[in-house]
Amino acid sequence: MNRFWKLAMAGALAITAPAAHAADKVLTIGVSDALSGGGAVYGEPQRRAINLAIEQINGNGGIAVGEDTYTLETIEYDDKADPTEATNVARKLIDRDGVKYLMGYCCSASTGAVASIIGREDVIMLVGTAGARAITAAGNDNVFRTRPPGDYTGAAAGRFIYDQGVRRLGVVATRDVALFTQYRDALVEAFKEAGGEVVAVETFGGQDRDMTAQLTKVRGLDPDGYFISGYVEQVAFAYRQAHELGITAPRFGFSGGSAEQFLAVASKEAMEGVWDLIAIEFNAEALGDNAKAYAKAYEERWGDYPTPNSAFAHDQVWVLKHALENAGTTELGAVKEALRNLTVPSEVVLEYLPVDGQMFDPKGQAYISNGAFQFHDGDWEFKTKLPSDAAGYSAYFQTIRK
Repeated sequence: MNRFWKLAMAGALAITAPAAHAADKVLTIGVSDALSGGGAVYGEPQRRAINLAIEQINGNGGIAVGEDTYTLETIEYDDKADPTEATNVARKLIDRDGVKYLMGYCCSASTGAVASIIGREDVIMLVGTAGARAITAAGNDNVFRTRPPGDYTGAAAGRFIYDQGVRRLGVVATRDVALFTQYRDALVEAFKEAGGEVVAVETFGGQDRDMTAQLTKVRGLDPDGYFISGYVEQVAFAYRQAHELGITAPRFGFSGGSAEQFLAVASKEAMEGVWDLIAIEFNAEALGDNAKAYAKAYEERWGDYPTPNSAFAHDQVWVLKHALENAGTTELGAVKEALRNLTVPSEVVLEYLPVDGQMFDPKGQAYISNGAFQFHDGDWEFKTKLPSDAAGYSAYFQTIRK
C-alpha cells in the first residue's frame, strides 16, 4: 500500500469560489488511523472524510495564513487500531516525516497510547472518533477532540431507556475498550438512579463474535430490556444471535455504524426496532443542509454513503483551517491558542454545543448533541434528541484526569 497520498486540488467536489491568489506553500498533515483489520470500519471512512475536506479546501484556493496561502497534503499510515503500532506511527510522523499536525484516530486504545506521550511533543493532535475519556481528560494543551467522551452520552441514554418503560435491564457489553466501559457505567448508574434494576452485566472480549452464552444467561433472568454495546460488527452479531434466540424485548445499543455495516452481519428482521443511543454523529436528516451537502460530496467522491463517525474527521480539517487563519501563522503556540478560542466554523457537519461560546472547552474537548436512532425497514431513523448538558459535563470534566 502506498503510504503517501498526495492530494491535488479538486474543485469539482466543492462549490468553488475564485481564489484571492495562487497557493504558494504546502502544509503536510499526518493521518494515523485503522485502515485494516476490525477498526477499519471506522478508520477508513475517517481517512476518506479528511481527504474530501482537504480537496474541497484546496479546490477553493487553500488556506490564507498571514501573507501566505497554503494547500494541504497528507502522509497517511495504518495504525491497525493497535496501541504499539499507533505509537510507532506517531514517532514516524514526528521524527522522520517532520509533521506538526496529526489527524484521524478512530479507536480509543490506540489513540490513548499516543495521547499519553503527545503532551511532550511539539505537535498538535486532532482526534476524531476515539471516545475514551482519558484522551482529553489528561489536559494536554496540544490535544483537541471533536467527539465527546462516552460517559457524556451514557448518562443520557440510561435515563432514556428508563423513560421507554424498561425497569429490568440486562447488559451485554465489551469489557476491554474504555469508550464502551465508561459509557456503560454511566448508563447503568443513571438507569438505577431513575429507579431501574440492572439484572446482569455480561461481557465479551474484543475478538469475540459469538455472544450466545451471555445472551442466554441474561435471558434467563427475565429482563424487560437489553443493552448491548461494542464495535459495530460485534454488536451486529449480538443482535443476530438475540433474534435467533427468540429474544423480543426491546434492545438498546451503543456502537454507531451505518445500516449497511449492520446488515452485512444481521438480517433486517434481526435489526428491526433496535435502538442506537449515541451522540448525533453523521445523519443528514437530523443535521440539515451542511450534512446533506457533505453526504452528496462524499458519495460522489468515494461511491459510498458516509458512515456516522466519518464527520468527526471531516470537521477536524475545517477546524484546523480556521485556527490557522485566525492565528495568521503556522507557529504551533499561536495555532493552539486559536483553537482554544475558536468559535464553531460554519462549514462543520455536526451540531456542536459551545462551552462559553467556544467550540473546545479548556481541555480541548468539543461536545455535540445526543440522539436516539431506531432501526426500521432496513435503515436507521432519527427519533429524538437526548439531554445534552455540555456546560455541566465540561465543568465535571475539568476535575478529572482519566
